[in-house]
Amino acid sequence: MSENASLYSTYNRIPLRFERGEGVWLVTEDGSRYLDFAGGIAVTSMGHAHPHLVEALKQQAERLWHLSNLYEIPDQTRLADRLTRATFADRAFFTNSGAEALECAIKTARRFHYVNGHEERIDIITIEGAFHGRTLATIAAGGQAKYLEGFGPKASGFIQVPFGDMDAMRNAVGETTAAVLVEPVQGEGGIRELPAQYLRDLRALCDENGVLLALDEVQCGVGRTGRLFAHEWAGITPDIMAVAKGIGGGFPFGVCLATEEAASGMNPGTHGTTYGGNPLAMAVGNAVLDVLLEDGFLEHVRDVSLVFKQGLAAIADKYPDVVEEIRGTGLMLGVKCKVPNSEFLVAMRDQNLLGAPAGDNVVRLLPPLTTTAEEARDGLSRLDAAAAALSSGTS
Repeated sequence: MSENASLYSTYNRIPLRFERGEGVWLVTEDGSRYLDFAGGIAVTSMGHAHPHLVEALKQQAERLWHLSNLYEIPDQTRLADRLTRATFADRAFFTNSGAEALECAIKTARRFHYVNGHEERIDIITIEGAFHGRTLATIAAGGQAKYLEGFGPKASGFIQVPFGDMDAMRNAVGETTAAVLVEPVQGEGGIRELPAQYLRDLRALCDENGVLLALDEVQCGVGRTGRLFAHEWAGITPDIMAVAKGIGGGFPFGVCLATEEAASGMNPGTHGTTYGGNPLAMAVGNAVLDVLLEDGFLEHVRDVSLVFKQGLAAIADKYPDVVEEIRGTGLMLGVKCKVPNSEFLVAMRDQNLLGAPAGDNVVRLLPPLTTTAEEARDGLSRLDAAAAALSSGTS
């Protein structure tokens, strides 16, 4: 019997067992140190064991863990106030995960049209290559066959159009459209950015047709691109936005943000959650915002991103038989490989460097937002060595 025989066999786990984390480092049981540029897949936004987050969680754990939303939760109100002040939104609904934040976004969009007399508006238009979660609704929203197979009929009301094709998007929007749902930067899809002009055109298209614009910033939000949220680079605002991952810095929670108008149909009883917005999550979320909103923090992310982009460009030039293209923005970066990305990840691990796979044969680099320029250069040196190990040397 294997060591993991009692677990569902849904993961092909890497044979590494980490005992603790320190900032950008993970330490195994035998003391080996790995530079963590996977970040729990963009989750550990403030690094491992950030002292401010640890202290906030410890203090809250000694007071109160759970209430349920039957009662007032002051830190939930505080975090909602801070998020709405910092963004386009007027309302927040806290969840346990990104998929739940997306479920709330979908329900919010459909409910908006229902209460405004348009029950027929249920369709959500998404983009091919998207990843919105693993629930039955969110795998339908993502539309990828590999995630839909074997789970019965695809949930109705979801339509996919090609990536970046505005003409196809215009043709898809119709009288039954409730919302358009897109990731400003696709993560699982291979670190693919939607151009700023596309997002601006999408905002205008939604306005022209009475359709809500919903954004999935579960992976690309919370400072990951060097702005608080990725859509800010295009100068637009959505009606609804799903957020998770980095907002908890490793503690599992998410949030659906919406304008007052978009959330107008979400009345008492229309939606709920047992654990969402619990005191432990809210304590950590407020601690993450303390760090994220400090003067100069996002500027630091942009500065370190430049170090990465320059270093990655040099690696791509040096090993054209291994690296096809460098993608991404901020600290959401992708290396499109000419070798299988699984082989590149193994070569990285041989250099005690961790990354994450993505679609389109891409390796994702999602280091903590607190990564220093020195740590970035250390990682780039290891990445160079990994590419050298895979290179034929004939280029």
